[in-house]
Amino acid sequence: MSRPFINKKRLRIIILATAGISCIPLNVAQAAVYGGGGFAAGLALAAGIGGIVGATSISSLIMAIINFILNLILILAILAIIIAGIYLITSGGEEGQKDKAKKIIYYALIGIVVVLLSRVIVMTVNSLF
Repeated sequence: MSRPFINKKRLRIIILATAGISCIPLNVAQAAVYGGGGFAAGLALAAGIGGIVGATSISSLIMAIINFILNLILILAILAIIIAGIYLITSGGEEGQKDKAKKIIYYALIGIVVVLLSRVIVMTVNSLF
């Protein structure tokens, strides 16, 4: 039996090359239509957005960093709950895996409560000063 000319490896290369070439005219057309100010204008617009970079005083910078860290911890806690749910679903009735998933959910929920309470404390202390 003869080998086909287009095997899986060549097919992947053809698909990737076609996808890469098809993106070039789109970007060129967008740049021609946009006609924006370029990199400097984009930086000027980004400076007005705010966030950690837009902080004007030390206290607002510290508050922005604390809020960023607390938001990151909340996202990680939600991710831990999702992973625990996957453990629970894939446990297959094994008690050890189910207990592990329940503990992860329990501790993640406690962590979320602690983070939310710490956010209230930080906002209260910040309003006092």
